[in-house]
Amino acid sequence: MNQVAAAPIAADVPARTIFGQPRGLATLFLTEMWERFTYYGMRAVLILFLVAAVSKGGLGIDDRTSSSIYGLYLGSTYLLGLFGGWIADRLLGAQRAVISGGIFIAVGNALLALGNTAIFFIGLVVVAMGVGLLKPNVSALVAALYPEGGPRRDAGFSIFYMGINSGAFLGSLLVPLLAAAWGWHFGFALPALGMALGVAQFLWTRHYLGAAGLTPTHERQGSWAPVIVFLALIAAAVVLTITRVIRLDAAMLVAFASWAYALLGAAYFVYLLFFAGLTALERRRALVMVALFAASVTFWAGYEQQGASFNLFAERYTNRQIFGWNMPAGMLQAVNPLFVISLAAVFAWLWIALGRRGIDILASVKFGAGLILLGLGFLVMYLAAGHVLGGQLVLPTWLVFTYFLHTCGELCLSPVGLSYMSKLAPPRFVGQVMGMWFLSLALGGNLAGQLTGEYDASHLQSLPALFLRIFWYGVIAGAVMLLLTPFVRRLMAGVR
Repeated sequence: MNQVAAAPIAADVPARTIFGQPRGLATLFLTEMWERFTYYGMRAVLILFLVAAVSKGGLGIDDRTSSSIYGLYLGSTYLLGLFGGWIADRLLGAQRAVISGGIFIAVGNALLALGNTAIFFIGLVVVAMGVGLLKPNVSALVAALYPEGGPRRDAGFSIFYMGINSGAFLGSLLVPLLAAAWGWHFGFALPALGMALGVAQFLWTRHYLGAAGLTPTHERQGSWAPVIVFLALIAAAVVLTITRVIRLDAAMLVAFASWAYALLGAAYFVYLLFFAGLTALERRRALVMVALFAASVTFWAGYEQQGASFNLFAERYTNRQIFGWNMPAGMLQAVNPLFVISLAAVFAWLWIALGRRGIDILASVKFGAGLILLGLGFLVMYLAAGHVLGGQLVLPTWLVFTYFLHTCGELCLSPVGLSYMSKLAPPRFVGQVMGMWFLSLALGGNLAGQLTGEYDASHLQSLPALFLRIFWYGVIAGAVMLLLTPFVRRLMAGVR
């Protein structure tokens, strides 16, 4: 579900601890918890609000366009994380980037709550920019609390990861509940309040971070010119769209963005392989990174159906009656973070236990298992969609079992991918390679919106067809990763 990336930040960190961990970890835990509360709470109702009839307070946008907007939003939050890291590194420092990002997120969600259609889409842009500023830099600050590295740092990130998923669980639970009880506007207002609380506690307790991230870390100060140009272009596009000088087609935009992300990734790996002056050993490892990047894109394109086609399935075709109470569809989004919280320690124990027995499971095997589990989840949904074609509403257990399989797949792939990309990257390219990992999430999120756009509510057969198609994507990609294992073992050249 969530990614934790860290970049080193030199820091003079206060010695005060809680249960052996730096006191500043609590500051960052709560900041990220509220950010994820906001992000996943809004994500749980976004597509439902977009497609809801105007008479029911929604925007009444067709499924295909709504799916494209969903994909563009997801993709942009991850892509802007690259820009946010650069701003912190060259201009603001991580602490000020986190504060600025939190303010953007709170203001953006407040704009969503106002209800005006034009202002709503401005709010989405503002939220995406805020996530791009906050998300990578709060993780970098966690790393800065542990300049010595080692197992204490690993434990710190494990605690931080629980904060991420606690926020995702609470947001996915409470925001749909409030939206159903009081209306969409109140649903969007709750994330704004949550992020405001996150910023307030960060400002109140940031002194526990010491000098970590107070100033830019790069030896060369950057220029504000690229930021000003970027914001001017965004503002111009928004104004021209609102005034209808230009008409943007969301489906065309999401397709263009997917091609742009894919070409950017391909261009970078071509540069890395042929023009970066790598040694033969480094080039072999770079080939493994290409395979992991492609597998990651495939996985997230399927996984992010949770907030898209699965959310629509929950709303339209799932019997959510519980003792006379109709559970809001978006609340089912809380199942995944609950499974992550429950299973993360189990998978960590499994990898350690296998390692102690001398069983070295390569990244390609774990990625293959994750993709196959993803595919099996879509097979479950294909069977559920078959019952829907027969005119039945299905129980939520179909979605719950699918989320269980997808969570297991996520835990095989997501933390493993972060770890291996950092190990495989040449030391002088680690930051760039981690940026490529986040680009794979951006591309996957974009493709998720495109895939959901293939579902047509007026032709219900398109729903099982969509699920079956993604099933084959997952299973075939997983099988390819497993078949590549002997080659990967040779190319990795001792990386474990």
